[in-house]
Amino acid sequence: MNGVVDGDIVELARIDAVVEAHDWAFARDHAAEIAAHWAGISAGKPAMYDGRVMLQHRGAVRDGVFEAGYFETDYSAFIAWRDFGHPGPVVRNGFAMAALRAADGAFLCGRMAQHTANAGQVYFAAGTPDRNDATPDGRLDLAGSALRELIEETGLSADEIAVERRWSAVILPGRIAFMRPVSIALPAEEARDLMLARMALQAEPELADIVIIRDPADRDRCAMPPFMRRYLAHIWGDDSNSSRPDG
Repeated sequence: MNGVVDGDIVELARIDAVVEAHDWAFARDHAAEIAAHWAGISAGKPAMYDGRVMLQHRGAVRDGVFEAGYFETDYSAFIAWRDFGHPGPVVRNGFAMAALRAADGAFLCGRMAQHTANAGQVYFAAGTPDRNDATPDGRLDLAGSALRELIEETGLSADEIAVERRWSAVILPGRIAFMRPVSIALPAEEARDLMLARMALQAEPELADIVIIRDPADRDRCAMPPFMRRYLAHIWGDDSNSSRPDG
């Protein structure tokens, strides 16, 4: 992918993403392995649904704009590709995250519930893009995806938060986390209490808890994926332990 290098963090003015046809050889050639893997990881988790998601097969950065092409595939194929170590020609899970920050500067992350594919992991509200994020003109609305996931997961409403226009792209093997700064005008503890109260009303919440992250020590106590560690280190200007393995 032109101008997209693993390990980089790229500041962006906007993302220009389109949905287009693409023949993904991994999904075509490994159908049996994908089905077996899905059967194993979804056993006992009826809430796991093999829907359709969008993955990124091309990307380039030009003049502060990330230009990307996405294609649609089964969630089970994506999970198998991820768990098998991202085999084949370069494809990435290019997803948007709402980097939620409280009025006192603390970050507010969700801990994924046990019935989800990433149980116990701590990160900002996010989801792999799907057809709900596609617009009638063939574009992929990653800004809308980040906002939708934040509202769905935390129970916050759009009028309770402020969303910045800029992005930071955290680029790692198989992934690009497009981070968009979002703020809430409450101290971290009050914001957490509000979200927990809203989540308690949800039939099957995706999040088990809201985790307050104020400093590297808070970060390092969490089971947090590398893209989160990398982003927080970037914001704090502290690379210590930023690439520490999950957990």
